[in-house]
Amino acid sequence: MATPLPFLFLLLFSLLPTALSQFNISGVLIDCGVNTSYTDSQGLRWLPDSQFITSGVNKNLSTPGLFTTFSTLRSFPYNATRPRKFCYTLSSYRDLNSSRVKRYLIRTSFFFDGPGLPPVFDLIVDGNLWTMVNTTADYLAGSASYYEVIFPARGKTINVCLAGNPNYTKGDPFISSLEFIMLDDSVYNATDFGKKAMGLISRSKFGASGDTERYPNDRYNRYWQPFPDQIHAKTSTHNITASAFWNLPPVDVFNKAIVADKGNPLAFQWPQQVSLQKSTYYVALYFADTLPKSSRNFSVYINGYQFYDGAVTSDGVVVFSPEWILSGLTTLTLAPGSGSSLNLPPLINAGEVFGLFDLQNLTYTRDVTCLLAIKQQISNPPEDWSGDPCMPPEYTWTGVTCTYVSRIRVVTLNLASMGLTGTISPSIANLTALVNISLASNNFYGDIPDLGQLNYLTRLDLQDNNLTGSIPQSLGSIRNLTELFLQNNNLTGQVPSSLLNNSKLNLRLHPGNNFSPDPPVP
Repeated sequence: MATPLPFLFLLLFSLLPTALSQFNISGVLIDCGVNTSYTDSQGLRWLPDSQFITSGVNKNLSTPGLFTTFSTLRSFPYNATRPRKFCYTLSSYRDLNSSRVKRYLIRTSFFFDGPGLPPVFDLIVDGNLWTMVNTTADYLAGSASYYEVIFPARGKTINVCLAGNPNYTKGDPFISSLEFIMLDDSVYNATDFGKKAMGLISRSKFGASGDTERYPNDRYNRYWQPFPDQIHAKTSTHNITASAFWNLPPVDVFNKAIVADKGNPLAFQWPQQVSLQKSTYYVALYFADTLPKSSRNFSVYINGYQFYDGAVTSDGVVVFSPEWILSGLTTLTLAPGSGSSLNLPPLINAGEVFGLFDLQNLTYTRDVTCLLAIKQQISNPPEDWSGDPCMPPEYTWTGVTCTYVSRIRVVTLNLASMGLTGTISPSIANLTALVNISLASNNFYGDIPDLGQLNYLTRLDLQDNNLTGSIPQSLGSIRNLTELFLQNNNLTGQVPSSLLNNSKLNLRLHPGNNFSPDPPVP
């Protein structure tokens, strides 16, 4: 294994005692499949998901005694022939007057009650393949599952998508709840969110047992899972606050600790039962001496590599690395140090580890805007026309083909024989990289828009619709056009001579239509 990157931060703060206060969450909590909003026992307001997504089906679960957020879900149709994604669209905030990127905690939760085993599917955020959802182990244990990511706002909205893939298991992707919480600027601020996002691997409260630590103790409703150790767990003898820590952990994570035996190292596996792919990870470890006005020196090793060597005081220390190489099962070792008058053993209170993944480029903004305008003119657009049209490449919109060279552009729009009804938006003319348009065999009506600026267009197939009006003169100026199929519409007027006289053009105007004069049938 390669040596971890020597990129490490140490923060020490004077932590002043304070009373626990309530925090208001900035964001939106969505209970998927529920019909009305409600407030839970923690004072958190949950909204129905119908205002954030237009596809999918609600389902009520029959398992008794479920938390409200797990008593309903929304599922999305599985397609056996091609991968498809279905996206929630959430409004985000970005301060255009600041270079600092706002980041959001996004958590998706899942509870499945059968029949059979739960399906396996992908999660996508803003065109980035986040993770595969496999809840089978939790389902067999009768538990819910959740996945969490810290993701930057790159525009006015963030899309969170569930994506069914026929290469996985059969079955409809589903979701129980979706949390979208804006974090303060200091939280996880060592990560370059212009280039990276962070997927949670583990967040632990060492030495604790019982319930998960969450809101209202954690102002962002982060989940701190108990990591019990009956032999080495200790309780602190004083109360501190964590308000000065950049990541703003809840105060209670410092009230419990795992403490090694005096004079001996303590090694344990963390995260538990998780074999990590070799990559870079964000690791943050939290320490506070369990004795008042005390300090102790010790070292911390991760898989045999020194992560920290120094003092921990009752004022508190957080040690973190935004890029630390991990691979396989991870062992955390607390080793005794020197220099403490009491020769106190090493300890640890809490820890977080995130996988880092690169942010991908998105579809050219003008192409996205044009496709959304086209969607608005169709009364029954394809169900998966949400999120980024071209990203990730394995989950492009139905009927959309893209090129991924200098920019991500839409080059083909093939919506033939989909039973669509509507008009053809003039915005289609702004998809200037288009090579092929096929809207054949639908129920499009109205005029053919001016497409003269589509210089790369080679094929335009509008046959078998209900289009009216005349053929735009501008079609004859498209030099690369070699196929134009307009038969079986209700078009009138005169056919442009530039089309009739183009020997390289495969032009089909009959049957149907009522041109004047009527050109001869080839």
